[in-house]
Amino acid sequence: MKLYDAAASGNCHKVRLLLSMLDIAHEVISVSLPNMAQKTPDHMARNPLGLVPVIEDGDVTIYDSQAILVYLASKHGGENWLPGDPVGRAMVQQWLSFAVNELWHGPALARAKLLFGRDIDLGRAQASAEMSLSIMNQHLGRNDRLALGRPTIADIACYPYSALAEDGEISLAPYDALAAWFARIKALPGFVTMPGLK
Repeated sequence: MKLYDAAASGNCHKVRLLLSMLDIAHEVISVSLPNMAQKTPDHMARNPLGLVPVIEDGDVTIYDSQAILVYLASKHGGENWLPGDPVGRAMVQQWLSFAVNELWHGPALARAKLLFGRDIDLGRAQASAEMSLSIMNQHLGRNDRLALGRPTIADIACYPYSALAEDGEISLAPYDALAAWFARIKALPGFVTMPGLK
C-alpha cells in the first residue's frame, strides 16, 4: 500500500494514525504542498481534486481522508473501528460528517490562514471553531468516545484538527473534556504524532 502524504496535513494525519493503529504495512510518498506537487498531472491522475491524502492499494486508488478511513477500517479493522449494523454505522458517520464540515470550516481553516496564508475569513473560522469545539466538549463530558463508547474511526477523523486548534489561535483551555479525550487518543496503541501536536 502507498500513502501520498503531507506531514503538516491533518487530513493526512488521520490516515497515518489508522494505518499505524491497524499495523498496516505501507510506503509513504511525500507530496510537497508548497511546491504544488499535488497539482502535477501524475498526482491529478490519482486525485482529480489535486489534494492529499491518497492511497493506492494494489489496483485500488482512494482519495478523501474519510473515504480512506472507511476503506481501511472495513478491510483491516473489523467491526471495532467501523460497525456494520445500521445504527452503529450511522453513529460513526455523524462524526465523519462533523469532521468534514464543522471541524474543517472551523479549526482547520483558521490554522490554514495563519500557518499557510490561505485566503480565509479568520474571525469567521475561529467563531465556527469555538462552536464546534464546544459541541465536542459537551458530548465528551458525557462520553469517553465520540461514538459507541469505544475507539472508532469517528475519533480518528475528528482528532487532528481539533487537537491542532491552537495553530489557528483558538484556545483549548476552556475544553476540559476535549483535553481528556486527546489524552485517551494518545494512549491508544499505535498512536503517532505530527508537527504541531502538543
